[in-house]
Amino acid sequence: MKIVVLGAGAWGTALAVSAGSNPLTRHAVTLWARDASQASAMQAQRENTRYLPGITLPPALGVSSLSLADSEQLGNLVSGADLVIVATPMAGLRAMLANLGTCRVPVAWLCKGFEAATSESFGLLAHEIQAQVAPDLIAGVLSGPSFALEVARGQPTALVAASGHAAVRHALVAAFHSPTLRVYANDDIVGVEVGGAVKNVLAIATGLCDGLNLGLNARAALITRGLAEMTRLGVALGARADTFMGLSGLGDLVLTATGDLSRNRQVGLALAKGQTLQQAVASLGHVAEGVYSARTVVQRAACLGVEMPIAQAVVALLDGQIQPAEAVALLMGREPTAELM
Repeated sequence: MKIVVLGAGAWGTALAVSAGSNPLTRHAVTLWARDASQASAMQAQRENTRYLPGITLPPALGVSSLSLADSEQLGNLVSGADLVIVATPMAGLRAMLANLGTCRVPVAWLCKGFEAATSESFGLLAHEIQAQVAPDLIAGVLSGPSFALEVARGQPTALVAASGHAAVRHALVAAFHSPTLRVYANDDIVGVEVGGAVKNVLAIATGLCDGLNLGLNARAALITRGLAEMTRLGVALGARADTFMGLSGLGDLVLTATGDLSRNRQVGLALAKGQTLQQAVASLGHVAEGVYSARTVVQRAACLGVEMPIAQAVVALLDGQIQPAEAVALLMGREPTAELM
């Protein structure tokens, strides 16, 4: 297969490395970097020292920095490709999909979260953005519990390829399934995307819980009730409930909430230590999507009549309306209720 990955951050690079290193296939992989100087350095050093230091780029992986603002150059880059992967953050997805609007091969994005809300509309999930700006694309998402560094190192990982188009699911499995990376297919793109977005918000809450040394009982309760919140919102948006017991729901939530490579968890830990939100985000050097998605999660839940007290507490904390200890008191002080999803 010929695979083009648009975006040379940690996750885009990791998947490009994984596909280019697969001993069972002969994929030709091109990794596009927006920054020409970064692309030149990666090509010369055979390493992404900025986002994934210590990982050698395989010989089958080429690096490009063509200007994608030029439709002709974009066409040249994806010409003959069997699969195009969009590895931008949520903030860059709309423009990239609009540029790819006439692409006739499977396209899949990697970002997890909601687009920032505007005065005109709520923040949208990735598939909703695609329906607006590039409705003719055959597209989907590759998601699931995965830290970029572990995938690049070839450590065992399982992901889910979600799309309403069988051709997209098949292309993602063919591109990335390997002896160290299992890819499962799922046609519930709504559920997979909701899981990938909401788990980032819940990871901030779990990082806060652990940073305050509240104990393992509290962590288990928070993750479990967080899964219930995620499921309620997903079902209200049209997802299947069983999707949230899979890789993109429970799996990604457990990883992101408990793994110290999680940027969203690190934000919660930093807030528990008394850092400001600005200090916490600045210390990461990468995007923590939960910080930007939390308000949209709560807004969309409210419009659907879905109760999400953990997500609401995270938003209040991020907005500076409450302090870390007050967030705990707010959740523990809620009226008793039956355990329902």
